[in-house]
Amino acid sequence: MQTLNEHTRPDELTLLLQPLLAGNDTGLLSEAGSPAIADPGSGLVRLAHDNKIPVIPLVGPSSILLALMASGLNGQQFCFIGYLPIERHARVQTITELEKHSRNHDQTQIFIEAPYRNQGLLELIVQTCLDDTDLCVATNLTSSHESVTTKTIKQWKQKLPDINKIPTIFLLHG
Repeated sequence: MQTLNEHTRPDELTLLLQPLLAGNDTGLLSEAGSPAIADPGSGLVRLAHDNKIPVIPLVGPSSILLALMASGLNGQQFCFIGYLPIERHARVQTITELEKHSRNHDQTQIFIEAPYRNQGLLELIVQTCLDDTDLCVATNLTSSHESVTTKTIKQWKQKLPDINKIPTIFLLHG
C-alpha cells in the first residue's frame, strides 16, 4: 500500500506505477470521494493510459454526487467547480460569477474547500450572494455525523453552522 496525495510530486508517479508495469493488479482508493475527481489520482491514471495499462473504474460513493442527490437542487444541469480561489477578492468575484451563471442557466454550482477554510468560505458566500439564492451545505457525508441542509441565503443568515475542519460540499443555485 502506498500513499498518493496532494504532496505527491509528479516524478513520484512512475514509482507508483511500477507494480502495474510488473503485471500486478492494483487499485486506487479515495477516503472521501472518487479517485481523480476532486481527489489526487488523475496524473497516475493518465500515466497508466500512456503506458497502455487498462483502467477500469469501479462504482463507489462520491461525496460530490451524494451531496447533489440530497440537496434538492437541480440535478439535471450542474457543474462541479472544484476549489475556489483562496485570495478574497478573486473568491468574491468567483462566487458572484457562479451565482450569476446559475441564475442564467438554471445550473447548480458545486464546489469544495479545504476543511480548515470551510467556515470562512461559508461566511463569505452568505455575505456575497443574494437573499433568494439557494445554498446547500453537505457535511461529513457517509459518516454517522452526516448533515445535508439546503436553505436560502436569507435563511442561512439567521444562523450558520460550525463547519470548521469538517469535510463539506457546497452547492449553490440562484
